[in-house]
Amino acid sequence: MKLPWKHFPLSLRVRNVDLAHLLVPDMENWKGCRCILRLKGSKHVSLQILDLEEHIPKLKIIHVAGTKGKGSTCAFCEAILRECGFRTGLFTSPHLIDVRERFRINGLDISEDKFLFYFWDCWNQLKQQVTEDLPMPPLFQFLTVLAFKIFVCEQVDVAIIEVGLGGTKDSTNVIKVPVVCGIATLGMDHTEVLGDTLGEIASHKSGIFKPQIPAFTVHQLSEAMDVLHEKANELAVPLKVVEPLDERKLDGLKLSLSGDHQFTNAGLAVSLCKCWLQRTGNWEKILQNDKKEANIPEAFLRGLAAARLSGRAQIVYDLSSNCNSSSTLAESSSGDLIFYLDGAHSPESMEVCARWFSSAVQESKQLPKLLSSSHDVEIIKEVWGSGYIQSERDSSVESNKISKKILLFNCMEVRDPQILLPRLVSTCASSGTYFSKAIFVPSMSTYNKVTSGTSAIPSGISNRDLSWQFSLQRLWEKIIHGIEGDILDKSSKLDSAETLPPREFVYEDASRCSPADGIFGCSSVISSLPLTIKWLRDCVRENPALRVQVLVTGSLHLVGDVLKLLKR
Repeated sequence: MKLPWKHFPLSLRVRNVDLAHLLVPDMENWKGCRCILRLKGSKHVSLQILDLEEHIPKLKIIHVAGTKGKGSTCAFCEAILRECGFRTGLFTSPHLIDVRERFRINGLDISEDKFLFYFWDCWNQLKQQVTEDLPMPPLFQFLTVLAFKIFVCEQVDVAIIEVGLGGTKDSTNVIKVPVVCGIATLGMDHTEVLGDTLGEIASHKSGIFKPQIPAFTVHQLSEAMDVLHEKANELAVPLKVVEPLDERKLDGLKLSLSGDHQFTNAGLAVSLCKCWLQRTGNWEKILQNDKKEANIPEAFLRGLAAARLSGRAQIVYDLSSNCNSSSTLAESSSGDLIFYLDGAHSPESMEVCARWFSSAVQESKQLPKLLSSSHDVEIIKEVWGSGYIQSERDSSVESNKISKKILLFNCMEVRDPQILLPRLVSTCASSGTYFSKAIFVPSMSTYNKVTSGTSAIPSGISNRDLSWQFSLQRLWEKIIHGIEGDILDKSSKLDSAETLPPREFVYEDASRCSPADGIFGCSSVISSLPLTIKWLRDCVRENPALRVQVLVTGSLHLVGDVLKLLKR
């Protein structure tokens, strides 16, 4: 049964809490259980209803948990095994633009037709079994079950499954016999659910370990590593600690995912894939097909150079401010507005993001170094060809541009910006990178129900409560100028006539501006993200000598919303 997106029963783009009235009867318990299994005894009820329990072991699963890097690790694993000739299934979260991003078959998002077919099949079967004691499953649990349904029906050779939150009680942890498990870098995140110590968090993450099933992890802080080893010993799990991938082993190729931290994720992915191939009886076949002796098979190298994961250390050159048609694309000066997108939202990931951004902008005079793999460029040209392209520039033209670095930031209120923002500023400053301005804006996903990549985008929201954004702005001014920032009233709201700063705002550096007449000079709060993007485009359109480098971070919701606007 197929229905158009507008008839979809779930708003699969808004924050989970907004879906509570559709999916669970108890709003108060939603926050803590959004990724937790609904169990009946020891068996997963939804899997029983859909007759999936006995089929899951046949998926030959790689199960990956972690605080940072688990999504990148999964993306590397998928690309490596696909290059080895296997039909792959990849389940990750969250999605940035379209819910179908969570489900990849052979490296591509599942088609809309197939997604709707499998969605309604699962939805209708579960809906028929709803009782007072057995409500419809929460969002993430439903999507997890849907992933298993898709991968079973699509007959994948391997399913790479990313944990949603934690491990022990995560919806993906119905996997009883994976082929191999991985734990990426651990840090402090989701402490309201997982605990406020690294040991407690590691205990949750190691919950995906299964008796005698091999597991791999990267170097961790001792508090976390001790817990991982203890859990592994308890279950007789052979746990190995993996070194970061040696760049010299790449044979001149570049990792498709940017940032030095990706060598850690790539090293973990290589170990997971090698173990998977060995345990499934395919390792010798891969070696036989390899044309030369090497530490890393050629198929692995191709996978490491082809993996993709949106919204993590991603660079997007926005050309819509320079040209109105594709025919002028090649002739336009297209380096005017560059977005650097990373969904960092924990202290550790914010530091990694800052190091990546600093390195990327310092290389911007040699722009070809910033390009993704040729595979990604072709994908971008084909899918997002309008105003979204990565290409080489004339360096002599680029060197004459005036570069301004702007922070576009928002974070959820459960995060601590008093840790995130200082960590970002200090790490960038240690590399000689300084922001000219900062803009604080609410994410569209907090008020816009987007069900697919083609849904409408509102131009603005009237009477939008911006108290959180103003609090972020006050903190920013305190960091930059050492002021308390009590100038703005905490309950202030901006109307449409006052949302945009003057064009001159972008030209001055933060070091030359200071609060005056009740106005902050080096930061701004804008009530609408679409208006913010339009304003940035207008600024560079009016001054062709200006190169604006925008770091978008603090929230994957914000990153996804920006990507959607740039795609349009």
